[in-house]
Amino acid sequence: QVQLVESGGGLMQPGGSLRLSCAASTSIFRVYVMGWYRQAPGKQRELVATITSGGSTNYADSVKGRFTISRDNAKNMVYLQMNTLKPEDTAAYFCNARHTLVVGANYWGQGTQVTVSS
Repeated sequence: QVQLVESGGGLMQPGGSLRLSCAASTSIFRVYVMGWYRQAPGKQRELVATITSGGSTNYADSVKGRFTISRDNAKNMVYLQMNTLKPEDTAAYFCNARHTLVVGANYWGQGTQVTVSS
C-alpha cells in the first residue's frame, strides 16, 4: 500500500503559476510510474502528465509547454510546475503511483484543488 499526499493547490489568476507536490510513502519509489491527473466538475478524470523513474515524461496536449512534471527519487516526491495557467485548468488534481511490475498496484492521493480565476 502506498499513501500519496498532495499539496500546493489554491486560487490563482490566469497567467499565473502554481507548483503541486506529492509525497509518497514507499521505500521502493523507483518502481512506480508517477503521474498527475485532474478532474473538473461534471467531467471525467484525465491525464495531465506522467514520469518514469528514469525521467521519461508524457503530457496531455492541453498542457504541453506550460506544465512540467518532475520527481526526486531520493525524497519520494513528484512535482507539477504549472505556468501560464488558464481558467480551463481549474480542477481537482490527483497524484497517482502505478507499479511497473505488479498489475493492479495503482494508488491515488486525495487530491488538491486548483482554481484559476480573475
